[in-house]
Amino acid sequence: MLSEQIQVKINRELKKYPADQKQSAVMAALRFVQDEKGWIATDDMADVAAYLGMPKMAVYEVATFYHMYNLKPMGRHTITVCTNLSCTLCGAGDTVAYLREKLGIGLGEVTADGKYGLREGECMGACKDAPLFTVNNKKLCDRLSKEKIDKILAELDKS
Repeated sequence: MLSEQIQVKINRELKKYPADQKQSAVMAALRFVQDEKGWIATDDMADVAAYLGMPKMAVYEVATFYHMYNLKPMGRHTITVCTNLSCTLCGAGDTVAYLREKLGIGLGEVTADGKYGLREGECMGACKDAPLFTVNNKKLCDRLSKEKIDKILAELDKS
């Protein structure tokens, strides 16, 4: 069941589209669920589908196609490292290796305390600033070095 807060947000989003195009709000609806719960379960996808009058499979296809959706709990701070070609050529492999060392986890894993999750993602459209990662798909951190990563992690540790 979608919370009242999520329903209010979806209803606001639906005003942007023609009444017969409710499915246009699917990406926003999934984002609202993830923002509230931290991840999107299959039951959540089914609830979004029912709310928007869409087939469950259509919502599942969207949720699994885009890397910004967490389909399992990924920690309070989900770090998604771009590993596409441009970022890889600019040091994304070193970034992943350093994060694995600092956090003690691999890609697709969560720290034991649930504070951090580490993922790889597709192109984030900021190739000129590579290597880069996002935190919770909200904050883009670019031109990464070990020192900059340490500073970012220290800031996240405070929150």
